[in-house]
Amino acid sequence: MLGLIRLLTGAQARWYGCPPKAEQRIYFANHQSHADLVMIWAALPEELRNITRPIAAKDYWTKTPFKQWITTAVFNAIYVDRARTADQDPLEPLVEALEHGDSVIIFPEGTRGNAEVPQPFKSGLYSLAQKFPNVVLVPAWIDNVQRVMPKGEVVPVPILCSVTFGAPMQLQEGEDRRVFLDRARDAVIALREV
Repeated sequence: MLGLIRLLTGAQARWYGCPPKAEQRIYFANHQSHADLVMIWAALPEELRNITRPIAAKDYWTKTPFKQWITTAVFNAIYVDRARTADQDPLEPLVEALEHGDSVIIFPEGTRGNAEVPQPFKSGLYSLAQKFPNVVLVPAWIDNVQRVMPKGEVVPVPILCSVTFGAPMQLQEGEDRRVFLDRARDAVIALREV
């Protein structure tokens, strides 16, 4: 599976702001394709892939037996239910994974975008940073994956893609939610020029 992903995407990792390290992390990145979780997972070294779980939209990734198999058996994804009820906490599956010591990959925009820059980040990253202050927050920029698997397409198109991992950041003492989320978004955007 990893060979096929790398053949289609190139899946080059560029560790600009931090080395790959087997510590508990929250990787957060821009989101332009369903292939984003596949791309960032494939860019990680094996020892990090084994401890890192990407977030996946349950309604999309469980739609067919193959998608469900690949997200559970290969990626060990954390399903997020986008059709949840008002009394359900959307972060609950992520909190459970972090409490068990897993690293996670999230997309703070909440949904795929089509713009050159990410949409404003939703509050989930801020909440996780508050609950898990010792988990390392690593921004990442995924480049070109929207051309591999454009929105609405079924068959991927081979093209060279990369994931650039930036310098870790953390929630500052007393930092306002919007200030933190804007700073995190800016950290992701800055990586596209690296």
